[in-house]
Amino acid sequence: MNLRRSNNGSTLSPLPAEGMLAGSPHVLNEESFQRMIALERKRSERSRKPFLLMLVDMGGYLHSERTTKILTSTLAALSISTRETDVTGWYKQDRVVGVMFTEIGLEDRALVLETMINRVSDTLKSTLSFEQFNQVSLSFHLFPEDWNHDDEQRPSNPRLYPDLEKREESRKAFNAIKRAMDIAGSLFALVVFAPVWIAIAIVIKLTSEGPILFRQKRIGQHGVPFTFLKFRSMQVNNDASNHKEYVRQLIAGKAEKHSAENEKDAVYKMTNDPRITRVGAFLRRTSLDELPQFVNVLRGEMSLVGPRPPVPYEVEAYDFWHRRRVLEAKPGITGLWQVYGRSRVTFDDMVRLDLQYCQNWSPWLDLKIIFRTPAAMLGTGAY
Repeated sequence: MNLRRSNNGSTLSPLPAEGMLAGSPHVLNEESFQRMIALERKRSERSRKPFLLMLVDMGGYLHSERTTKILTSTLAALSISTRETDVTGWYKQDRVVGVMFTEIGLEDRALVLETMINRVSDTLKSTLSFEQFNQVSLSFHLFPEDWNHDDEQRPSNPRLYPDLEKREESRKAFNAIKRAMDIAGSLFALVVFAPVWIAIAIVIKLTSEGPILFRQKRIGQHGVPFTFLKFRSMQVNNDASNHKEYVRQLIAGKAEKHSAENEKDAVYKMTNDPRITRVGAFLRRTSLDELPQFVNVLRGEMSLVGPRPPVPYEVEAYDFWHRRRVLEAKPGITGLWQVYGRSRVTFDDMVRLDLQYCQNWSPWLDLKIIFRTPAAMLGTGAY
């Protein structure tokens, strides 16, 4: 048997042998089981109680009749190892069986994982023949995952998000349209704003020491990091500790609004940041510092429309449910938050706007947001 671990269930009492295959009332079908995984993720995000997803893969190369026999034996074995509160179903219909072990204590995750590996392995060994046992691939996936942003690969575990994969599959045509819009829009912007680029570059170089472009590590879709580009608006070698602390307070809901002019225009943002140059303050207020991000869009790291890409120390302070904003859509230059909320709303409300966009996205919605962006750029909230 192939055994894998990843850090990245309601069966009902023991399953009768005659009712263990597709259509059995005791085993959820693929659509229902994947929906249960999505619901359990949201429940876990709120309760902060992890769950363990175990997948038993039969392998696609087995003959149909043989596969049925192994599946029947495997499901019987799993029924012995699961609780009434766990959920069993088809992760991939008639090929991969899944079991969700729910509400695992934070302090004993490692112990539970080790216990389940040993219990299920021993049960399968005693139920299946040696040949059948060696055909089975067993893997464990714990939610929430421990993200490592130093890893250049995807830190989120795709096995825990089958519903998002299915949604992306259903949007293939729309995604192709979105990418075409991104390429056309970024090329158009790079050509039209070329004189502005040159002017800004000259002014930055003449008024402060340092590079013209500011490069920063940001977190993209699925937690994959990329190099984010902006026109430099700050002094070089500055201390970001005050900003980090304010971001932590903002995410925790403890930050106070700041105002550069009057209380009416107060925003959840540092408005008098001593690191910002005089030219940088103008670039930020007009959002002209964002122009180099069209290069990120052209590279495919960002989109014209989507959630803003966070810095790693922001993601480290996220509650579990906040992560969905970087899982469900590619980051963008503009979005619902920039158009309808910007820095005037709380962090939680910003995330809700991002998730609303992710769930209701369409090319038409992107166009509406793009057309509303110029007015938002010149309005309150840009600092």
